[in-house]
Formats: sequence, structure tokens, C-alpha cells
Amino acid sequence: MNPTDLQLVRATPLFAGLTDEQMDCLDGGEIIEAPKGTVLATEGEKTGYFYVLLEGELRITRTYDRQSILMGVSKPGNYTGETVLLLDIPWLAAVRVSKPARLFRLDEDHFWRMMTQCRSVAREIFRSAANRMRNMEGYSQQREKLVSLGTMAAGLAHELNNPAAAARRAAAHLHETTDKVQTLLCELSEKLELDHWRQLLEADADATQRLARAPVLDHLTRSDREDIIASWLAAHDVPTPWELAPTYVTAGLDSAWLEQLAAILPAASHADAFSWLESRLGLRLLLSQVEQSTGRIAELVKAIKSYSYMDQDQSPMLEIDIHEGLESTLTMLSHKLKNVTLVRAFDRSVPRIMAYGNELNQVWTNLIDNAIDAVKGTGKICIGTCQEDNQLVVEIVDYGTGIPPEIQSRIFEPFFTTKGVGAGTGLGLIISNRIVGDRHGGEIEFESRPGETRFKVRLPIHREQPAPAAPSELDAVPSGNQVP
Repeated sequence: MNPTDLQLVRATPLFAGLTDEQMDCLDGGEIIEAPKGTVLATEGEKTGYFYVLLEGELRITRTYDRQSILMGVSKPGNYTGETVLLLDIPWLAAVRVSKPARLFRLDEDHFWRMMTQCRSVAREIFRSAANRMRNMEGYSQQREKLVSLGTMAAGLAHELNNPAAAARRAAAHLHETTDKVQTLLCELSEKLELDHWRQLLEADADATQRLARAPVLDHLTRSDREDIIASWLAAHDVPTPWELAPTYVTAGLDSAWLEQLAAILPAASHADAFSWLESRLGLRLLLSQVEQSTGRIAELVKAIKSYSYMDQDQSPMLEIDIHEGLESTLTMLSHKLKNVTLVRAFDRSVPRIMAYGNELNQVWTNLIDNAIDAVKGTGKICIGTCQEDNQLVVEIVDYGTGIPPEIQSRIFEPFFTTKGVGAGTGLGLIISNRIVGDRHGGEIEFESRPGETRFKVRLPIHREQPAPAAPSELDAVPSGNQVP
């Protein structure tokens, strides 16, 4: 570097305190010029350079859930790249020149030479790197929660829409069927005597009882029976026999039953009587659909409240049944489990424990979601509970490809992920580990081989309530645009 460039570098806050004797720690550095649009670093790659911005502007972005999020804007005097070199990790964000820039650049060897020779510079870089990693982790944790919440909200919207739509369709058909029953009643009042009404009502009661205990038929059997019933109705001049037949088959009625009823009713009433009877059975089927649909909606709402502990004080630990949290989590993830073979191996005799239920649900969500990804949404997952000594154990097993041995030692590292860029924050397991270890005095252990991965969460059954978690642990929000 020429003297002018050297003075420009020395004028930056990082190097302003260097004496003339210490300036040789900058040996090996170079001044580079980068036009607007130049990409200095791509998320996920290892470039091995440390940059100090002398002129211009840099924009730093990170991909979350396939969206590029602006993390910060670097001005002259700012530096970047130190965490990549200090921790020997890929870039956690992308760095792009937004205004024509001049930068002081050091490669990895000369960066470490500077760190060993200039203690004041090393101290400032270590302090800055620690703050940046803390802020990045806090921001990423918040994004992790938001992404998880968004995924669950989308899944729940789908799950709620199905029963809601079914209930709405049933309600619309109820209006039509009710009107039809009233119209047929008026017609039958002119054709039936009192004794005939009594026999028709008895037949209606018997058909209702048969409906309640009718077995579910396979498609072929059902189709054959509908053909027989429809032919019988057509032979007795009942209108739209093919529309009425499915209801009679659902109720478990056959042509012999219909023939017995026809024998005691006037022939002139057959069309209206059998249409009225079908409508009465249809009303009960529609009411059953409404009941099932609204029951499913209530079940989903209950699962949401249980998952988030909406009805309970969030501050203290609560005595919880671990299975309730697991079941509510499975309900929240049900849209991802549709093609997964799920095996429950619960020991219902395990005792209730004192715990932060909503935080443990976050652990179950992370581990089960990882298992779903491991089996690519179509394999087998087993979830079990048991008691071992003074610990309650929750085991989540997936039969996917397994975790490669060379990365098993790194899965609890911050920002480490095997997913593609933007598909994961790399914080799910470390957050889970902190919740289990720091908040509950437990531990997470795992073992993995090709075709099987087991995660065991061990929670103490008897434990005193710890102090509340510091905000920076689980809910830290970065105060500025700090970027590693």
C-alpha cells in the first residue's frame, strides 16, 4: 500500500489506535475497488477474507424461508468477515456492494497475523464478533419462531377449512331437506290414515336405529346395493330413485325392508312416503356431519390453546402431562403428517412434571418437524415416553437416511444446518437444547445410523422451579444492524 492508502486505513476506528511501530501488523493487506453490484460474499460460502470499508456502502442480507432479509448497511469504517475467519464457518449472510466502494482486504493468513501482533485490534474484533453473533442469534431465534408460527398457521388454516366447509355444505343441504320434508308432509296428510301414520313413524324410528349401527361398506358392495335399491324404488314409481338409494344403503336398509313397509301403506302414497322417509334419514345424516365438523373445529381450537397454554399463567412452571403437549404438537403439525406413518408408544403411567409447557412444545415441534423432514414427509416416525430412574424420557425416532457421522458433532452448533440456504436458521436444536438444559435441568441425547435416528429428551421428574430465563436467552431481539 502507498502512504496515502495507509493513512486512509489508519483513519478507520479499528486501526486508529495503532502506533507507528504497530503498523506492520497490516502487512499483507491490499486496497481493492468494487463497483456497485459486486458480491463480496455469498451466504453459505467460505471466502476467507476480512474487509474494512473505506469508501462506499455495503448491504448485508440473509435468507429466511426463501425470503431475502436486509440485516444491515455498512458505512465507511465498518468491517465484516471476522466471524467467518474466527469460527471457521461459512458466511451467514450475503454481502453486496450498494455504492461504489474501496475496501481494505486481508486474507486468512494475514488476518491471523494481525490478530496475534495487535492486541488492541484483536480485542475490538473479538468484542464486536461476540456482539454480532449474539444479535444474529437473537434475530434468527425470533425469525425461527415467526417461520414456525407461519407454517403452523397455514397448516391450521387448511385443517380448519375442511370441517368448516363441510359444516357449511351440510347446513345448506339442511335448509333444502327441511323444506322438502315439510312439502311431503302436506302431500301425505291427504293420503294416509292415522293408522298408516303410526306405522310410517315406527318404520322411521326403526330406520334411525339401523342408521346408528350400520357398518361402513366397501365401494363395490355399496354400489351393488345402491343398484338394487334404486331398481326397487323405480319399480314402485318413486321419483329420482338413484338420488334416494345411497341414503337407504347408508342406513343399512335393503329391498326386503322396503317391501315390508310398502305392503302396509296405500299404493298411492308410496312415492311421497319413501321420499319423506329418505329425507328424514338425510336430515339425521346432515346433522351428524355438522356435529362431526364442529367437533373437529373444537378439537383443533383446544389443541391450539393447549399448545400455547393460552388459558394459563405463562410465568411460573406448571404441573403438566407430557402427553398433552405431544398430542397438541402433533395436531398442530397434522398437515405435515398426512403421509407419515406415526407410531405412538406412550407410557401413560409416567407422572406429571413441573415444567414450562409452552417451551417444551417448542422442543417437540423442532424435533418432530426435523423427523418429518428426515423421512421426506412419507416415512415412519415413532414417538415414545417412559420413565427411567428419576427422569421422564421422550424419544422421537425417524427412519430416514440418518445423520452423516462427519457432522454429528456439529448439530448443536449455532447456525449449523443441513438444509439449503433459507430453508432453516440452524437454531432449532440449540434452542431446544437450551430449553431442556437451562430451563428444565434436563438433557438431549441422540444416536444416528443409516435408516434410523433417535433423539431422547430427558427431563427430571422432581426439580425446583428455576429463575426466569434472561431475555437474551430465548427471546433476544437485536438492537441494531449487527451482522457477522
